[in-house]
Amino acid sequence: MNDVDALGHEWRDGLRYPWPHPPANAQVQTVAEGVLWLRMPLPFGLDHINLYLLRHGEGWVAVDTGLNTPQCREVWAQVFAGAMAGLPLKAVICTHFHSDHTGVVGWLAERFRCPVLMTLGEFDALHHGPPRATTPDWAFLDFYQKAGFSAEQTAALLPLIQSEHFRPQLAAGFVRLQHGSELRIGGRNWQVVMGNGHSPEHACLYSAEDGLLISGDQVLPRITSTVAVHVTEPGANPLQDWLDSIERLRVIPDSVLVLPAHERPFFNLHARLDQLRDHHHNHLQQLLDACAQPCSGLEMMGVLFKKLSGRFDELMALGETLAHANYLMAQGKLVREEQGGLHRYRRARTGDSTFNPLALH
Repeated sequence: MNDVDALGHEWRDGLRYPWPHPPANAQVQTVAEGVLWLRMPLPFGLDHINLYLLRHGEGWVAVDTGLNTPQCREVWAQVFAGAMAGLPLKAVICTHFHSDHTGVVGWLAERFRCPVLMTLGEFDALHHGPPRATTPDWAFLDFYQKAGFSAEQTAALLPLIQSEHFRPQLAAGFVRLQHGSELRIGGRNWQVVMGNGHSPEHACLYSAEDGLLISGDQVLPRITSTVAVHVTEPGANPLQDWLDSIERLRVIPDSVLVLPAHERPFFNLHARLDQLRDHHHNHLQQLLDACAQPCSGLEMMGVLFKKLSGRFDELMALGETLAHANYLMAQGKLVREEQGGLHRYRRARTGDSTFNPLALH
């Protein structure tokens, strides 16, 4: 049951929400002086992304962009004339490279002839999109078949990541953000706080003076951000990066208003960081328990994700499962062995060799 305090703020699962409802799609909500929360629709189960508009003199700075779709551009056209009152964009900041955050970054930059601000890791990732080949290459086949997919199932995965939705309209150049960079926007100072694990170098924006944190996908209030291993780097350990980022974010006061990329803005940052940490530690323990006997990647996925609504969900769930497996192998708690072209994972025993992603077989 949710509680409402004397300020009219809703309390749910230890978090405090100052607004009971989000703005309607294509509408804005003022969340602080000179800061607008824009709800942009998405054509997925997760049906929206939160964008933020920061007033900057006689113009605006946009934080994230929405997908590369006609609907997104139509909404922006309404915002240009409405919420932005015909004033131009002075810059576009992208928290990270994912297509719902960068879909029309090139279109916006070209229209307003304004700079794009990103971290180097995100700009590089943005320019290495999904493969365009109509048939999967050997590395793609090898990665998913070793996890337990058949050749036919693996081939069917490729079109899922080749949708035009996942191909942003790119910007030719960018201004580099780094951890600790400071931006002066509209009389307010914003410090870049970098996160990792969900994406290479995710940029959050923190205003200490006004107690605001634009968290992108690094901290979400109800859902958890994807932390996954993909064919591009099968030996990666993004969960270690993610858990390290959670601890790094604790230097930000618990009292900040968190402005996330999905769901509603909320207070009680540290409680949410605890929840995110505990969520992943719970998944790690479930995998260890399941691997008392050798398990394939798909079998482990069934332990962590019991309800999936389609093949794309399977693709993402497998990536998350393998991220947890790689973390446990790096910790020396899990061992991976290949049997008949299939990877199987079991609990480590005394004498097992340490996992090394650089080892050649």
